Amino acid sequence: MGKVFDATLSQRIGALGRQVLEGGRLEREDALFLFHLESTADIFELMAWANRVREHHKGNRVHLCSIVNAKAGGCSENCKFCSQSSFYQTESPRYGFVEPEPAADAVKEAERNQVTALGLVAAWKGLNEGPMLDEVCDRVRELRSSGKVRVDVSLGIIKNPAVAHRLRDAGVECYGHNLESSRRFFPEHCSTHTYEDRVQTIQILRQAGIRICSGGILGMGETREDRCDLALQLREVGASVVPINILNPIAGTPFEKLAPLAPMEVLKTIACFRLLLPRQEIMVAGGRTQSLRDLQSMIFAAGASALMVGNYLTTLNRPVEEDLQMIKDLGLDPRWEHDFEDQP
Repeated sequence: MGKVFDATLSQRIGALGRQVLEGGRLEREDALFLFHLESTADIFELMAWANRVREHHKGNRVHLCSIVNAKAGGCSENCKFCSQSSFYQTESPRYGFVEPEPAADAVKEAERNQVTALGLVAAWKGLNEGPMLDEVCDRVRELRSSGKVRVDVSLGIIKNPAVAHRLRDAGVECYGHNLESSRRFFPEHCSTHTYEDRVQTIQILRQAGIRICSGGILGMGETREDRCDLALQLREVGASVVPINILNPIAGTPFEKLAPLAPMEVLKTIACFRLLLPRQEIMVAGGRTQSLRDLQSMIFAAGASALMVGNYLTTLNRPVEEDLQMIKDLGLDPRWEHDFEDQP
């Protein structure tokens, strides 16, 4: 015998969805109620409201992003999910900062794939003033002049405001710096730097006039409360783009044997993030092919408005052509605008 329909649950989901759609804001207690929904019927109802909120703020536009591993392997940090950490024995490649020619090729490929932004991601702790910053700024200027794709960067922790201003002057509009998880759970996956280091970096960048791309990773052993608190923290720090990654366990890392999240748990989490962050770009990024499999197209019905296409830092994604066909089949259009909506 199936579960008895609970009208009270349905009414509360609808009331919270309508509240967000009308410009209201969810607080932690109501958000936790949504994160703890269990039945498939309730999750689909939640997704329906998340989809309405997405359409209200984003229409049928989808923001596409790609990344380039601009400096691979040998990272001094011990993030337990990362194959590029020098603490673990993995098959991750190692090389220095990307040369101009392959970076320019990546811009051309991004344009062919209707991508809005190309992110240069470096595997190191952070960036200080000096020759490396000079090279980064030169590369950003070169790439900006070579096409219409926006050039974003993800270069780790920044403690000096002068570095942030140099990046802004070079043309960086958006900086990727994930919080990764809740403040409570963060020490469970990294001990070589602190949560506050990451929050402070975001504050320095925002003060320099740079927008923030910041999200996290699902499936590291965190609780639903941790996922809720991550979304609330992202709202507090003023993230404009929120990438949701799903752990893809890599052999040789401490998380290699973690059990995967159920696809419906992932979709529910995306929907919760949409209701807590109604105006932000909710971007589904790493791990989606492994975790969602045949349900990948449902991310947009769950409220996602952005997609990372092309390969990831050290793992493969599915062919871009399949993603573009999926977007077309859903009646959605890649978004080329480079503007960011101001966040409340």
